[in-house]
Amino acid sequence: MEPIHSLLTEIYGPELGALASAECQQLIENFRPRVDPNPFPLSEKDAMLITYGDQVQGASPGRFIEELHDFYNVHLKEVINAVHFLPFFPYTSDDGFSVVDYLKIDPELGDWQQVKNFSKDANLMFDAVVNHISKSSDWFKGYCEGNPEYENFFIAEDPNTDLSMVTRPRALPLLHPFKTNRGEEHIWTTFSEDQVDINASNPKVMIKVLEALLIYAENGAKYIRLDAIAFLWKEIGTDCIHHPKTHAIVKLFRAVFEEVCPGLKIITETNVPHEENLSYFGSGRDEAHLVYNFTLPPLLAWSILNEDATRLRNWANSLQLPSEDVTFFNFTASHDGIGMRPLQGIMTPAEIEALAQHSLDRGGHVSYKDNGDGTKSPYELNCNYMDFLNPLNLDLDVKVQRFLCSQAVMLSMPGVPGIYVHSLLGSENHHDGVEETGRARSINREKFQRQNLEKEMAKPDSRRQKVFDGYRHLLSHRSEYDAFSPTSKTTYPDFGPKTFAILREGTDNSILCLFNLTSQEVNIEHGMKGRSLIQSGLRDNHSQLSPNSFDWILL
Repeated sequence: MEPIHSLLTEIYGPELGALASAECQQLIENFRPRVDPNPFPLSEKDAMLITYGDQVQGASPGRFIEELHDFYNVHLKEVINAVHFLPFFPYTSDDGFSVVDYLKIDPELGDWQQVKNFSKDANLMFDAVVNHISKSSDWFKGYCEGNPEYENFFIAEDPNTDLSMVTRPRALPLLHPFKTNRGEEHIWTTFSEDQVDINASNPKVMIKVLEALLIYAENGAKYIRLDAIAFLWKEIGTDCIHHPKTHAIVKLFRAVFEEVCPGLKIITETNVPHEENLSYFGSGRDEAHLVYNFTLPPLLAWSILNEDATRLRNWANSLQLPSEDVTFFNFTASHDGIGMRPLQGIMTPAEIEALAQHSLDRGGHVSYKDNGDGTKSPYELNCNYMDFLNPLNLDLDVKVQRFLCSQAVMLSMPGVPGIYVHSLLGSENHHDGVEETGRARSINREKFQRQNLEKEMAKPDSRRQKVFDGYRHLLSHRSEYDAFSPTSKTTYPDFGPKTFAILREGTDNSILCLFNLTSQEVNIEHGMKGRSLIQSGLRDNHSQLSPNSFDWILL
Protein backbone atom coordinates (compact mmCIF):
# COMPACT_ATOMS: atom_id res chain seq x y z
CA MET A 1 0.00 0.00 0.00
CA GLU A 2 2.95 2.39 0.41
CA PRO A 3 3.10 3.37 -3.31
CA ILE A 4 -0.66 4.00 -3.24
CA HIS A 5 -0.45 6.13 -0.10
CA SER A 6 2.48 8.10 -1.54
CA LEU A 7 0.65 8.76 -4.80
CA LEU A 8 -2.52 9.88 -3.03
CA THR A 9 -0.44 12.21 -0.85
CA GLU A 10 1.26 13.60 -3.97
CA ILE A 11 -2.12 14.20 -5.62
CA TYR A 12 -4.23 15.45 -2.70
CA GLY A 13 -1.83 16.44 0.08
CA PRO A 14 -1.21 14.73 3.45
CA GLU A 15 -4.66 15.14 5.05
CA LEU A 16 -6.94 14.31 2.12
CA GLY A 17 -4.43 11.78 0.85
CA ALA A 18 -4.57 9.86 4.15
CA LEU A 19 -8.38 9.74 4.06
CA ALA A 20 -8.37 8.62 0.43
CA SER A 21 -5.71 6.01 1.22
CA ALA A 22 -7.95 4.43 3.88
CA GLU A 23 -10.87 4.27 1.44
CA CYS A 24 -8.61 2.87 -1.26
CA GLN A 25 -7.41 0.14 1.11
CA GLN A 26 -11.03 -0.81 1.78
CA LEU A 27 -11.71 -1.09 -1.96
CA ILE A 28 -8.69 -3.33 -2.39
CA GLU A 29 -9.78 -5.64 0.42
CA ASN A 30 -13.34 -5.79 -0.95
CA PHE A 31 -12.37 -6.58 -4.55
CA ARG A 32 -9.28 -8.77 -4.16
CA PRO A 33 -11.28 -12.00 -3.65
CA ARG A 34 -13.72 -11.08 -6.46
CA VAL A 35 -11.28 -10.50 -9.32
CA ASP A 36 -9.15 -12.89 -11.39
CA PRO A 37 -5.55 -12.12 -10.29
CA ASN A 38 -3.79 -14.13 -12.99
CA PRO A 39 -1.48 -12.10 -15.25
CA PHE A 40 -1.24 -12.89 -18.94
CA PRO A 41 1.86 -12.02 -20.97
CA LEU A 42 1.36 -10.36 -24.34
CA SER A 43 2.53 -12.32 -27.36
CA GLU A 44 2.28 -12.59 -31.14
CA LYS A 45 -1.11 -14.24 -30.63
CA ASP A 46 -2.62 -11.00 -29.35
CA ALA A 47 -4.81 -9.04 -31.76
CA MET A 48 -7.81 -6.95 -30.79
CA LEU A 49 -11.11 -6.25 -32.55
CA ILE A 50 -12.47 -2.74 -31.92
CA THR A 51 -16.26 -2.71 -32.04
CA TYR A 52 -19.52 -1.37 -30.67
CA GLY A 53 -21.63 -3.73 -28.59
CA ASP A 54 -24.50 -3.46 -31.08
CA GLN A 55 -22.26 -3.61 -34.14
CA VAL A 56 -23.83 -6.82 -35.48
CA GLN A 57 -27.58 -6.94 -34.99
CA GLY A 58 -30.03 -9.73 -35.57
CA ALA A 59 -31.32 -10.65 -32.19
CA SER A 60 -33.90 -8.45 -30.50
CA PRO A 61 -32.72 -5.44 -28.47
CA GLY A 62 -31.27 -6.53 -25.19
CA ARG A 63 -29.29 -9.36 -26.81
CA PHE A 64 -26.92 -7.46 -29.12
CA ILE A 65 -23.82 -8.32 -27.07
CA GLU A 66 -24.86 -11.97 -27.19
CA GLU A 67 -25.26 -11.70 -30.98
CA LEU A 68 -21.81 -10.12 -31.35
CA HIS A 69 -20.37 -12.89 -29.15
CA ASP A 70 -21.79 -15.54 -31.47
CA PHE A 71 -20.55 -13.68 -34.57
CA TYR A 72 -17.09 -13.51 -33.00
CA ASN A 73 -17.06 -17.22 -32.20
CA VAL A 74 -18.15 -18.15 -35.73
CA HIS A 75 -15.90 -15.84 -37.75
CA LEU A 76 -13.07 -14.41 -35.65
CA LYS A 77 -12.10 -16.47 -32.62
CA GLU A 78 -9.46 -18.43 -34.52
CA VAL A 79 -7.48 -15.32 -35.48
CA ILE A 80 -8.42 -12.58 -32.96
CA ASN A 81 -8.18 -13.24 -29.22
CA ALA A 82 -9.30 -9.89 -27.79
CA VAL A 83 -12.23 -7.51 -28.19
CA HIS A 84 -12.40 -3.81 -27.34
CA PHE A 85 -15.95 -2.84 -26.52
CA LEU A 86 -16.49 0.83 -27.23
CA PRO A 87 -18.63 2.28 -24.41
CA PHE A 88 -21.55 -0.06 -23.78
CA PHE A 89 -23.07 1.96 -20.95
CA PRO A 90 -26.32 3.99 -21.02
CA TYR A 91 -25.55 7.27 -22.81
CA THR A 92 -27.10 10.42 -24.23
CA SER A 93 -24.83 11.40 -27.15
CA ASP A 94 -21.56 10.82 -29.04
CA ASP A 95 -22.36 7.16 -29.73
CA GLY A 96 -21.67 6.12 -26.16
CA PHE A 97 -19.07 8.59 -24.92
CA SER A 98 -21.57 10.67 -22.93
CA VAL A 99 -22.01 8.04 -20.23
CA VAL A 100 -25.05 8.27 -17.97
CA ASP A 101 -24.05 5.49 -15.56
CA TYR A 102 -20.58 3.93 -15.35
CA LEU A 103 -21.92 0.82 -13.61
CA LYS A 104 -24.71 -0.29 -15.95
CA ILE A 105 -24.84 -1.86 -19.40
CA ASP A 106 -27.10 -0.12 -21.91
CA PRO A 107 -30.23 -2.35 -21.78
CA GLU A 108 -30.52 -2.07 -25.56
CA LEU A 109 -27.22 -3.94 -25.80
CA GLY A 110 -27.55 -6.54 -23.07
CA ASP A 111 -26.39 -7.01 -19.49
CA TRP A 112 -23.33 -7.80 -17.39
CA GLN A 113 -23.94 -11.54 -17.66
CA GLN A 114 -23.64 -11.36 -21.46
CA VAL A 115 -20.38 -9.47 -21.06
CA LYS A 116 -19.02 -12.02 -18.57
CA ASN A 117 -19.99 -14.85 -20.92
CA PHE A 118 -18.06 -13.11 -23.73
CA SER A 119 -15.02 -12.80 -21.47
CA LYS A 120 -14.75 -16.61 -21.39
CA ASP A 121 -13.90 -16.61 -25.12
CA ALA A 122 -11.93 -13.37 -25.54
CA ASN A 123 -9.78 -10.98 -23.54
CA LEU A 124 -12.02 -7.93 -23.23
CA MET A 125 -11.13 -4.24 -23.11
CA PHE A 126 -13.65 -1.86 -21.52
CA ASP A 127 -13.73 1.88 -22.01
CA ALA A 128 -13.28 4.03 -18.92
CA VAL A 129 -14.70 7.41 -19.96
CA VAL A 130 -13.61 9.13 -16.78
CA ASN A 131 -12.68 12.61 -18.00
CA HIS A 132 -16.37 13.45 -18.34
CA ILE A 133 -19.88 12.14 -17.82
CA SER A 134 -23.28 12.93 -19.31
CA LYS A 135 -25.16 15.97 -18.04
CA SER A 136 -28.10 13.54 -17.59
CA SER A 137 -26.17 11.37 -15.14
CA ASP A 138 -27.21 11.04 -11.50
CA TRP A 139 -23.83 12.53 -10.62
CA PHE A 140 -24.48 15.79 -12.44
CA LYS A 141 -28.17 15.97 -11.57
CA GLY A 142 -27.26 15.52 -7.92
CA TYR A 143 -24.61 18.22 -8.21
CA CYS A 144 -27.09 20.69 -9.73
CA GLU A 145 -29.72 19.85 -7.12
CA GLY A 146 -27.28 20.43 -4.27
CA ASN A 147 -27.11 16.83 -3.12
CA PRO A 148 -24.16 16.77 -0.67
CA GLU A 149 -23.09 13.36 -2.00
CA TYR A 150 -22.08 15.07 -5.27
CA GLU A 151 -20.72 18.32 -3.86
CA ASN A 152 -17.65 19.52 -5.75
CA PHE A 153 -17.95 16.66 -8.29
CA PHE A 154 -17.70 19.10 -11.20
CA ILE A 155 -15.76 22.25 -12.05
CA ALA A 156 -17.56 25.59 -11.94
CA GLU A 157 -15.54 28.51 -13.27
CA ASP A 158 -16.09 32.25 -13.66
CA PRO A 159 -16.64 32.84 -17.40
CA ASN A 160 -14.42 35.92 -17.16
CA THR A 161 -11.43 33.81 -16.17
CA ASP A 162 -8.63 33.82 -18.74
CA LEU A 163 -8.65 30.25 -20.08
CA SER A 164 -6.73 30.98 -23.27
CA MET A 165 -3.87 28.67 -22.23
CA VAL A 166 -6.13 25.62 -22.08
CA THR A 167 -5.54 23.10 -24.86
CA ARG A 168 -8.75 22.67 -26.84
CA PRO A 169 -9.56 19.51 -28.82
CA ARG A 170 -12.78 21.03 -30.15
CA ALA A 171 -13.79 24.33 -31.69
CA LEU A 172 -16.54 24.61 -29.04
CA PRO A 173 -16.93 26.64 -25.81
CA LEU A 174 -14.92 25.34 -22.87
CA LEU A 175 -17.58 26.43 -20.36
CA HIS A 176 -21.34 25.97 -20.61
CA PRO A 177 -24.00 27.53 -18.34
CA PHE A 178 -26.21 25.23 -16.26
CA LYS A 179 -28.97 25.97 -13.75
CA THR A 180 -28.26 24.76 -10.22
CA ASN A 181 -29.98 25.31 -6.87
CA ARG A 182 -27.22 27.84 -6.24
CA GLY A 183 -28.02 29.79 -9.41
CA GLU A 184 -26.42 29.63 -12.85
CA GLU A 185 -22.96 28.10 -12.96
CA HIS A 186 -20.55 27.81 -15.86
CA ILE A 187 -19.28 24.23 -15.92
CA TRP A 188 -16.11 22.91 -17.54
CA THR A 189 -16.93 20.92 -20.71
CA THR A 190 -13.82 19.93 -22.67
CA PHE A 191 -15.67 18.08 -25.43
CA SER A 192 -19.32 19.16 -25.56
CA GLU A 193 -22.20 20.67 -23.61
CA ASP A 194 -23.48 17.15 -22.92
CA GLN A 195 -20.12 15.93 -21.59
CA VAL A 196 -19.37 17.63 -18.28
CA ASP A 197 -15.86 17.13 -16.91
CA ILE A 198 -15.58 15.44 -13.53
CA ASN A 199 -13.50 17.15 -10.85
CA ALA A 200 -10.43 14.96 -10.40
CA SER A 201 -9.15 17.26 -7.64
CA ASN A 202 -11.89 15.89 -5.37
CA PRO A 203 -10.59 12.60 -3.91
CA LYS A 204 -14.17 11.36 -3.45
CA VAL A 205 -14.55 11.46 -7.22
CA MET A 206 -11.41 9.40 -7.75
CA ILE A 207 -12.53 6.79 -5.22
CA LYS A 208 -15.81 6.49 -7.16
CA VAL A 209 -13.85 6.12 -10.39
CA LEU A 210 -11.56 3.47 -8.88
CA GLU A 211 -14.57 1.51 -7.68
CA ALA A 212 -16.01 1.56 -11.20
CA LEU A 213 -12.72 0.33 -12.69
CA LEU A 214 -12.56 -2.53 -10.22
CA ILE A 215 -16.13 -3.47 -11.07
CA TYR A 216 -15.02 -3.65 -14.70
CA ALA A 217 -12.25 -6.05 -13.71
CA GLU A 218 -14.75 -8.10 -11.70
CA ASN A 219 -16.93 -8.39 -14.82
CA GLY A 220 -14.24 -9.67 -17.14
CA ALA A 221 -12.08 -6.74 -18.27
CA LYS A 222 -8.49 -7.70 -19.05
CA TYR A 223 -7.67 -4.25 -20.46
CA ILE A 224 -9.03 -0.86 -19.42
CA ARG A 225 -8.82 1.99 -21.92
CA LEU A 226 -8.53 5.42 -20.32
CA ASP A 227 -10.41 7.62 -22.78
CA ALA A 228 -9.19 11.21 -23.24
CA ILE A 229 -7.15 10.81 -20.07
CA ALA A 230 -4.70 13.59 -20.98
CA PHE A 231 -7.31 16.26 -20.10
CA LEU A 232 -8.20 14.89 -16.65
CA TRP A 233 -6.56 17.39 -14.25
CA LYS A 234 -7.41 21.07 -14.55
CA GLU A 235 -5.32 23.90 -13.13
CA ILE A 236 -5.91 27.50 -14.15
CA GLY A 237 -2.76 29.04 -15.58
CA THR A 238 -1.67 25.80 -17.26
CA ASP A 239 -2.61 24.18 -20.56
CA CYS A 240 -4.58 21.53 -18.60
CA ILE A 241 -3.18 18.64 -20.61
CA HIS A 242 -0.65 16.01 -19.42
CA HIS A 243 -0.66 17.60 -15.98
CA PRO A 244 1.77 15.88 -13.57
CA LYS A 245 -1.21 14.94 -11.41
CA THR A 246 -2.89 13.30 -14.39
CA HIS A 247 0.17 11.07 -14.71
CA ALA A 248 0.07 10.46 -10.95
CA ILE A 249 -3.57 9.32 -11.22
CA VAL A 250 -2.71 6.85 -14.01
CA LYS A 251 0.08 5.55 -11.76
CA LEU A 252 -2.45 5.28 -8.93
CA PHE A 253 -4.77 3.17 -11.10
CA ARG A 254 -1.89 0.86 -11.97
CA ALA A 255 -0.75 0.55 -8.36
CA VAL A 256 -4.27 -0.41 -7.27
CA PHE A 257 -4.62 -2.94 -10.08
CA GLU A 258 -1.31 -4.52 -9.14
CA GLU A 259 -2.69 -5.06 -5.63
CA VAL A 260 -6.01 -6.53 -6.82
CA CYS A 261 -5.65 -7.84 -10.38
CA PRO A 262 -2.03 -7.69 -11.59
CA GLY A 263 -3.01 -9.21 -14.94
CA LEU A 264 -5.12 -6.21 -15.93
CA LYS A 265 -3.53 -3.88 -18.46
CA ILE A 266 -3.99 -0.11 -18.76
CA ILE A 267 -4.05 1.52 -22.19
CA THR A 268 -4.06 5.30 -22.54
CA GLU A 269 -5.89 7.05 -25.37
CA THR A 270 -4.08 10.35 -25.98
CA ASN A 271 -4.49 11.86 -29.45
CA VAL A 272 -1.51 14.20 -29.13
CA PRO A 273 1.95 14.74 -30.66
CA HIS A 274 4.12 11.64 -30.52
CA GLU A 275 6.54 12.63 -27.76
CA GLU A 276 3.67 13.69 -25.50
CA ASN A 277 1.96 10.38 -26.16
CA LEU A 278 5.04 8.42 -25.10
CA SER A 279 5.04 10.13 -21.70
CA TYR A 280 2.20 7.83 -20.58
CA PHE A 281 4.59 4.90 -20.43
CA GLY A 282 6.08 6.58 -17.37
CA SER A 283 9.21 4.73 -16.29
CA GLY A 284 8.06 1.69 -18.24
CA ARG A 285 6.85 -0.05 -15.09
CA ASP A 286 4.60 2.39 -13.25
CA GLU A 287 2.07 3.87 -15.71
CA ALA A 288 0.36 2.59 -18.88
CA HIS A 289 1.10 -0.89 -20.20
CA LEU A 290 0.16 0.20 -23.72
CA VAL A 291 -0.31 3.54 -25.47
CA TYR A 292 -2.11 4.18 -28.73
CA ASN A 293 0.36 4.66 -31.58
CA PHE A 294 -1.52 7.68 -32.93
CA THR A 295 1.18 8.78 -35.38
CA LEU A 296 0.99 5.58 -37.41
CA PRO A 297 -2.42 6.06 -39.14
CA PRO A 298 -1.84 9.50 -40.71
CA LEU A 299 1.87 9.00 -41.43
CA LEU A 300 1.29 5.62 -43.08
CA ALA A 301 -1.53 7.06 -45.19
CA TRP A 302 0.64 10.02 -46.22
CA SER A 303 3.47 7.64 -47.19
CA ILE A 304 1.20 5.55 -49.41
CA LEU A 305 -0.46 8.57 -51.01
CA ASN A 306 2.92 10.18 -51.71
CA GLU A 307 4.63 6.88 -52.59
CA ASP A 308 7.54 7.65 -50.30
CA ALA A 309 8.59 5.60 -47.24
CA THR A 310 11.33 7.99 -46.07
CA ARG A 311 9.46 9.79 -43.31
CA LEU A 312 7.72 6.63 -42.14
CA ARG A 313 11.11 4.90 -41.85
CA ASN A 314 12.73 7.84 -40.07
CA TRP A 315 9.87 8.01 -37.57
CA ALA A 316 9.85 4.24 -37.02
CA ASN A 317 13.58 4.33 -36.28
CA SER A 318 12.86 6.81 -33.49
CA LEU A 319 10.43 4.51 -31.68
CA GLN A 320 11.84 3.62 -28.29
CA LEU A 321 10.20 1.81 -25.38
CA PRO A 322 11.33 2.47 -21.80
CA SER A 323 11.12 -1.23 -20.88
CA GLU A 324 10.09 -4.64 -22.17
CA ASP A 325 7.01 -4.44 -19.93
CA VAL A 326 5.24 -1.93 -22.20
CA THR A 327 4.37 -1.70 -25.87
CA PHE A 328 2.35 0.17 -28.49
CA PHE A 329 -1.27 -0.34 -29.43
CA ASN A 330 -1.09 -0.09 -33.22
CA PHE A 331 -4.07 0.79 -35.39
CA THR A 332 -4.97 2.60 -38.60
CA ALA A 333 -8.70 3.29 -38.18
CA SER A 334 -11.05 3.86 -35.29
CA HIS A 335 -14.55 4.99 -34.41
CA ASP A 336 -13.24 8.57 -34.38
CA GLY A 337 -11.07 9.36 -37.37
CA ILE A 338 -7.50 9.98 -38.44
CA GLY A 339 -5.89 12.27 -35.86
CA MET A 340 -3.76 15.16 -37.12
CA ARG A 341 -2.11 16.38 -33.91
CA PRO A 342 0.34 13.43 -33.87
CA LEU A 343 1.86 14.80 -37.09
CA GLN A 344 3.05 18.00 -35.41
CA GLY A 345 6.81 18.20 -35.73
CA ILE A 346 6.81 15.54 -38.45
CA MET A 347 4.91 17.36 -41.20
CA THR A 348 4.47 21.01 -42.07
CA PRO A 349 1.14 22.80 -41.52
CA ALA A 350 0.77 22.99 -45.31
CA GLU A 351 1.16 19.20 -45.62
CA ILE A 352 -1.38 18.65 -42.85
CA GLU A 353 -3.81 20.97 -44.62
CA ALA A 354 -3.21 18.99 -47.83
CA LEU A 355 -4.23 15.80 -46.00
CA ALA A 356 -7.37 17.55 -44.79
CA GLN A 357 -8.22 18.54 -48.34
CA HIS A 358 -7.56 14.96 -49.42
CA SER A 359 -10.16 13.77 -46.91
CA LEU A 360 -12.71 16.12 -48.45
CA ASP A 361 -11.76 14.95 -51.95
CA ARG A 362 -12.38 11.34 -50.91
CA GLY A 363 -15.86 12.11 -49.64
CA GLY A 364 -14.85 12.58 -46.01
CA HIS A 365 -14.92 15.46 -43.55
CA VAL A 366 -12.53 17.44 -41.35
CA SER A 367 -12.97 18.25 -37.66
CA TYR A 368 -11.10 21.29 -36.37
CA LYS A 369 -9.57 22.30 -33.05
CA ASP A 370 -9.51 25.74 -31.50
CA ASN A 371 -5.89 26.96 -31.24
CA GLY A 372 -6.72 29.50 -28.54
CA ASP A 373 -5.66 32.49 -30.66
CA GLY A 374 -8.73 32.78 -32.85
CA THR A 375 -7.48 30.29 -35.43
CA LYS A 376 -8.41 26.69 -36.10
CA SER A 377 -6.44 23.76 -37.45
CA PRO A 378 -7.32 20.21 -38.56
CA TYR A 379 -7.74 17.97 -35.53
CA GLU A 380 -9.19 14.85 -37.12
CA LEU A 381 -10.05 13.56 -40.59
CA ASN A 382 -13.39 11.78 -40.68
CA CYS A 383 -13.07 9.35 -43.54
CA ASN A 384 -13.06 5.57 -43.89
CA TYR A 385 -9.40 4.48 -44.11
CA MET A 386 -9.81 2.45 -47.30
CA ASP A 387 -11.60 5.32 -49.03
CA PHE A 388 -8.95 7.73 -47.77
CA LEU A 389 -6.21 5.67 -49.44
CA ASN A 390 -7.98 5.18 -52.76
CA PRO A 391 -9.66 7.19 -55.54
CA LEU A 392 -13.37 6.46 -55.61
CA ASN A 393 -13.32 4.95 -59.11
CA LEU A 394 -10.26 2.72 -58.63
CA ASP A 395 -10.44 -0.93 -59.70
CA LEU A 396 -11.65 -3.07 -56.77
CA ASP A 397 -8.66 -5.43 -56.75
CA VAL A 398 -6.23 -2.51 -56.71
CA LYS A 399 -8.23 -0.80 -53.99
CA VAL A 400 -8.26 -3.90 -51.80
CA GLN A 401 -4.56 -4.58 -52.43
CA ARG A 402 -3.53 -1.07 -51.39
CA PHE A 403 -5.69 -1.27 -48.28
CA LEU A 404 -4.37 -4.68 -47.24
CA CYS A 405 -0.83 -3.38 -47.75
CA SER A 406 -1.55 -0.64 -45.20
CA GLN A 407 -2.99 -3.18 -42.77
CA ALA A 408 -0.01 -5.50 -43.20
CA VAL A 409 2.29 -2.62 -42.20
CA MET A 410 0.26 -2.10 -39.04
CA LEU A 411 0.27 -5.82 -38.23
CA SER A 412 4.05 -5.93 -38.71
CA MET A 413 4.90 -3.08 -36.34
CA PRO A 414 6.06 -3.89 -32.79
CA GLY A 415 3.09 -3.86 -30.45
CA VAL A 416 -0.45 -5.20 -30.23
CA PRO A 417 -2.65 -4.60 -33.31
CA GLY A 418 -6.06 -3.00 -32.85
CA ILE A 419 -8.37 -3.74 -35.78
CA TYR A 420 -11.43 -1.59 -36.20
CA VAL A 421 -14.41 -3.66 -37.25
CA HIS A 422 -14.94 -1.62 -40.44
CA SER A 423 -11.36 -2.24 -41.53
CA LEU A 424 -11.75 -5.97 -41.00
CA LEU A 425 -15.01 -6.02 -42.97
CA GLY A 426 -13.93 -3.82 -45.87
CA SER A 427 -16.37 -0.99 -45.22
CA GLU A 428 -16.54 2.31 -47.08
CA ASN A 429 -17.73 5.81 -46.16
CA HIS A 430 -21.17 5.66 -44.54
CA HIS A 431 -22.63 8.89 -45.92
CA ASP A 432 -26.17 7.99 -44.87
CA GLY A 433 -25.00 7.94 -41.26
CA VAL A 434 -23.64 11.48 -41.48
CA GLU A 435 -26.85 12.69 -43.07
CA GLU A 436 -28.92 10.95 -40.41
CA THR A 437 -27.00 12.18 -37.35
CA GLY A 438 -25.46 15.42 -38.60
CA ARG A 439 -22.10 14.27 -37.15
CA ALA A 440 -18.98 13.81 -39.26
CA ARG A 441 -17.76 10.86 -37.17
CA SER A 442 -20.80 8.82 -38.20
CA ILE A 443 -19.09 8.28 -41.55
CA ASN A 444 -17.19 5.36 -40.00
CA ARG A 445 -19.73 4.09 -37.45
CA GLU A 446 -22.19 2.05 -39.51
CA LYS A 447 -24.04 -0.79 -37.73
CA PHE A 448 -24.91 -4.06 -39.49
CA GLN A 449 -27.78 -6.47 -39.72
CA ARG A 450 -25.98 -9.77 -39.28
CA GLN A 451 -27.87 -11.66 -41.97
CA ASN A 452 -27.11 -9.03 -44.61
CA LEU A 453 -23.49 -8.70 -43.51
CA GLU A 454 -22.81 -12.42 -43.69
CA LYS A 455 -24.31 -12.59 -47.16
CA GLU A 456 -21.91 -9.86 -48.30
CA MET A 457 -18.96 -11.57 -46.60
CA ALA A 458 -19.75 -14.85 -48.34
CA LYS A 459 -20.32 -13.38 -51.82
CA PRO A 460 -17.37 -14.44 -54.04
CA ASP A 461 -15.16 -11.57 -55.21
CA SER A 462 -17.10 -8.96 -53.25
CA ARG A 463 -15.26 -6.14 -51.52
CA ARG A 464 -16.07 -7.50 -48.06
CA GLN A 465 -15.08 -11.04 -48.97
CA LYS A 466 -11.74 -9.95 -50.44
CA VAL A 467 -10.80 -7.77 -47.47
CA PHE A 468 -12.06 -10.13 -44.77
CA ASP A 469 -10.38 -13.22 -46.23
CA GLY A 470 -7.16 -11.30 -46.86
CA TYR A 471 -7.13 -10.00 -43.29
CA ARG A 472 -7.78 -13.44 -41.79
CA HIS A 473 -4.90 -14.83 -43.87
CA LEU A 474 -2.53 -12.21 -42.45
CA LEU A 475 -3.67 -12.75 -38.88
CA SER A 476 -3.36 -16.52 -39.10
CA HIS A 477 0.29 -16.19 -40.21
CA ARG A 478 1.10 -13.48 -37.70
CA SER A 479 0.05 -15.56 -34.71
CA GLU A 480 2.37 -18.44 -35.63
CA TYR A 481 5.74 -16.67 -35.30
CA ASP A 482 7.31 -15.18 -32.21
CA ALA A 483 9.08 -12.66 -34.43
CA PHE A 484 5.78 -10.77 -34.17
CA SER A 485 5.87 -10.72 -30.38
CA PRO A 486 5.09 -7.16 -29.19
CA THR A 487 8.59 -6.61 -27.82
CA SER A 488 10.76 -8.62 -30.25
CA LYS A 489 13.78 -6.85 -31.71
CA THR A 490 12.77 -4.58 -34.60
CA THR A 491 14.83 -2.70 -37.17
CA TYR A 492 13.89 -0.86 -40.35
CA PRO A 493 16.30 -1.61 -43.23
CA ASP A 494 16.56 1.12 -45.85
CA PHE A 495 15.91 -0.16 -49.37
CA GLY A 496 15.08 3.25 -50.80
CA PRO A 497 12.07 5.59 -50.75
CA LYS A 498 9.68 3.26 -52.59
CA THR A 499 9.89 0.44 -50.06
CA PHE A 500 9.18 0.24 -46.35
CA ALA A 501 10.88 -2.68 -44.63
CA ILE A 502 10.60 -4.09 -41.10
CA LEU A 503 12.89 -6.80 -39.75
CA ARG A 504 11.38 -8.63 -36.77
CA GLU A 505 13.70 -10.97 -34.85
CA GLY A 506 12.20 -13.36 -32.32
CA THR A 507 13.71 -16.13 -30.22
CA ASP A 508 12.68 -18.89 -32.62
CA ASN A 509 12.39 -17.12 -35.97
CA SER A 510 12.98 -13.89 -37.88
CA ILE A 511 10.77 -12.30 -40.54
CA LEU A 512 11.57 -9.62 -43.11
CA CYS A 513 8.46 -7.61 -43.92
CA LEU A 514 8.55 -5.75 -47.25
CA PHE A 515 6.02 -3.21 -48.53
CA ASN A 516 5.88 -1.54 -51.92
CA LEU A 517 4.21 1.80 -51.17
CA THR A 518 4.07 2.83 -54.83
CA SER A 519 1.89 2.19 -57.87
CA GLN A 520 4.90 0.82 -59.76
CA GLU A 521 6.62 -2.57 -59.59
CA VAL A 522 9.82 -2.58 -57.50
CA ASN A 523 12.74 -4.99 -57.28
CA ILE A 524 14.39 -5.15 -53.85
CA GLU A 525 17.90 -6.50 -53.38
CA HIS A 526 17.81 -7.36 -49.70
CA GLY A 527 20.47 -10.09 -49.55
CA MET A 528 18.40 -12.41 -47.35
CA LYS A 529 17.27 -15.93 -48.16
CA GLY A 530 13.96 -17.22 -46.92
CA ARG A 531 10.48 -18.58 -47.55
CA SER A 532 7.62 -16.28 -48.45
CA LEU A 533 4.59 -16.47 -46.17
CA ILE A 534 2.41 -14.26 -48.36
CA GLN A 535 3.58 -14.95 -51.89
CA SER A 536 4.37 -18.58 -52.68
CA GLY A 537 7.92 -19.77 -53.19
CA LEU A 538 11.43 -19.10 -51.92
CA ARG A 539 13.17 -15.75 -51.86
CA ASP A 540 16.86 -15.71 -52.75
CA ASN A 541 18.54 -12.37 -51.96
CA HIS A 542 15.90 -10.27 -53.73
CA SER A 543 12.15 -9.75 -54.01
CA GLN A 544 9.98 -8.44 -56.79
CA LEU A 545 6.88 -6.65 -55.56
CA SER A 546 3.97 -5.62 -57.75
CA PRO A 547 2.30 -2.23 -57.13
CA ASN A 548 1.19 -1.75 -53.52
CA SER A 549 1.97 -5.35 -52.68
CA PHE A 550 3.83 -6.78 -49.70
CA ASP A 551 5.55 -9.90 -48.44
CA TRP A 552 6.57 -11.51 -45.18
CA ILE A 553 9.74 -13.57 -45.64
CA LEU A 554 10.57 -16.18 -43.02
CA LEU A 555 14.37 -16.13 -42.81
